[in-house]
Amino acid sequence: MTHFVDRLLEAVERKRSHVVLGLDPDYPLLPPEVRHKHEALDYEDDLEMRAAAYREFIFRLLCDLTDEAVAVKPQLAFYEALGSRGYALYEEVVATASSLGYLVIADAKRGDIGSSAEAYAAAHLDVAGADAITVNPWFGTDGLEPFLARARTQGKGLFVLVKTSNPSSTEIQDEVLSSGRRVYEHVAGLLSGWAVGTEGTRGYASVGAVVGATHPAQAAELRAALPGIPFLIPGYGAQGASAADLAHAFDGAGTGSVVNSSRAILYAYRSGPGDWAAAAKAEAAAMRAALWRAAGRG
Repeated sequence: MTHFVDRLLEAVERKRSHVVLGLDPDYPLLPPEVRHKHEALDYEDDLEMRAAAYREFIFRLLCDLTDEAVAVKPQLAFYEALGSRGYALYEEVVATASSLGYLVIADAKRGDIGSSAEAYAAAHLDVAGADAITVNPWFGTDGLEPFLARARTQGKGLFVLVKTSNPSSTEIQDEVLSSGRRVYEHVAGLLSGWAVGTEGTRGYASVGAVVGATHPAQAAELRAALPGIPFLIPGYGAQGASAADLAHAFDGAGTGSVVNSSRAILYAYRSGPGDWAAAAKAEAAAMRAALWRAAGRG
């Protein structure tokens, strides 16, 4: 069994990239030529039309960005909004991305009591076949155990929400507990225990942390506190964070973190004329180079 984290860090080295491509299809933002093409065709209903447009858009990007991104992160909400057609597309995206050599992180943010968590883990890691999944720690250890079990025995991965990128995360995550620690610091402390038994050969565990790029000071603090924990970092690009903001999110060897970008890559064509797929590739390539430099590796 090869641990998820070993596959992830090997891909970082091989591709010289920390880029995760967020697959968050938003119909009004699709390139006009894609929308107009499918709006002119005869579909059963609007949901079928949108699913077909998403498929064309996503699959073109998957084929074009294999050199730039180490992983893809489909956000389940955008697929579930299309009902059964969208969920079928999500499963097809996971299979196609895997066949093209990407690691797949299901951005599901699941968390529930044990029996429900087991069903969520089976749905996304067993049936859909994602390599890793984002999880919400609100239910505590028993809500995470089905995901942790798959990390220990099947080589799967999970990323626990620790310090998220949205502005109002401070309402809960920055609250100070009686111990003097903030909520996100308490979760980080628990995470080290959850990671036991999922360690790969590169000094990292397959249980990671979601740490927002929009909180660079906290990211640096958490990097120091969690030396063997990989970070999945959202908030780059459209949410305002730059590569320079992330310099302290990498370890001393310039690794240990991967960075997600969704809108900035997917809809790069909106910033200028030209082919939409070429614009996405150029944005991803620029992000890849900027992050490699920020990690102190070029």
